[in-house]
Amino acid sequence: MVSSLSKFRNNTVTFEVMKKTVTIIGGGPSAMLLAANLDPKLFDVTIIEKNNALGRKFLVAGKGGFNLTHSENLAQFIPRYTPFEFLEKGLTAFSNAHLRTWFSSLDIPTFVGSSKRIYPEEGIKPIEVLNAILNRLKQNKVALKTKENWIGFNAKNGLIFDSGLSAQSDITVFSLGGGSWKKTGSSGDWLNHFSEKGINIIPFQASNCASEINWKKNFIDKNEGKPLKNISISCENSSKKGEIVITKFGLEGGAIYALSPAIRNGLNKEGEAIIIIDLKPSLTVNEIVSKLSSGKLTQQLGKVIKLEKPKIDLLKHYLNREDFLNINLLANAIKNFPLAVIGSAPLDEAISTVGGIDLNEIDENFELQKMKNSYAIGEMLDYDTPTGGYLLQSCFSMGVLVANHLNDKYEKK
Repeated sequence: MVSSLSKFRNNTVTFEVMKKTVTIIGGGPSAMLLAANLDPKLFDVTIIEKNNALGRKFLVAGKGGFNLTHSENLAQFIPRYTPFEFLEKGLTAFSNAHLRTWFSSLDIPTFVGSSKRIYPEEGIKPIEVLNAILNRLKQNKVALKTKENWIGFNAKNGLIFDSGLSAQSDITVFSLGGGSWKKTGSSGDWLNHFSEKGINIIPFQASNCASEINWKKNFIDKNEGKPLKNISISCENSSKKGEIVITKFGLEGGAIYALSPAIRNGLNKEGEAIIIIDLKPSLTVNEIVSKLSSGKLTQQLGKVIKLEKPKIDLLKHYLNREDFLNINLLANAIKNFPLAVIGSAPLDEAISTVGGIDLNEIDENFELQKMKNSYAIGEMLDYDTPTGGYLLQSCFSMGVLVANHLNDKYEKK
């Protein structure tokens, strides 16, 4: 893959421009948005993907409702990431609003759901969204090579593949994904290829995943699969209101996923993380005390405090009898119920991962500082993101930022 000539006409004069070749390794959302936004007059673009087709993990994200992004304003949106500073430029240049406009240009209208998440309009299937993007790639004459597994670099930093294919291009962009959902090809087995080039990599860890709790047997036998609704959970300096589900493994659900960075920090430092559950956020300790009276406290918790049975069971199984019968101690437990998280779900069961290429290895345009004209984008970078469309949006934004950067850089030459 080398630079090629392209002709275009300005009034009566024909100009010949040396087009740059761009090779993109990986066919996920960041790769597709990058290729869709590169100027075909300036670049010959090839996407090389290990699967039979592009967008495998993209389609998995569409199961149960295709949450493309979130509708909140950028001032709230950007700080959701950990860290967020490296994404600020990209999210500003290609925001959630820009994404909706872009999909509209592909005839994929979107709407804001009751959760403020953004989805394709009802009736539009995930495969239709993917096909609309692929049609844009076709219009831009993007070449696709599938069933090609990248296995590292040759002595000249050229790309080599297990089929025997090799590639040398003017610009290389890596969009290799994280370490979750191996069945989609996102295995994270590329880490050592960069480490061998002196690029610092961080081992993958699970994020947005179940937290492991060592439940008491009597409690889990009665409550496995039941939700804890309308609660607030905190860990370290983070807190989240919402709902979680009790499982044999521990806890699952949006409220616990949102605390992934804090929980992971505790696990890494201490071997466990303490979460505090507020079982009744709408009442203060004093209000709970005032509503309770001596007598049948179990009945009062249900009828007066309006706690569901799993919450009452949690209190009864984890408080000793003396503390349960002490109204002040019981009220404090309702507002500040501690549980020890002893582990996280395996990588392949996580919604996303952290780890990958150290953010210090890239510049503001995602170019690898130790490999000129090579870029890294998407979940292969070491950052954390909550559920709710934030991961996809960050990948889309990174792809567009690199496309805009390259368009500007080579249009001026």
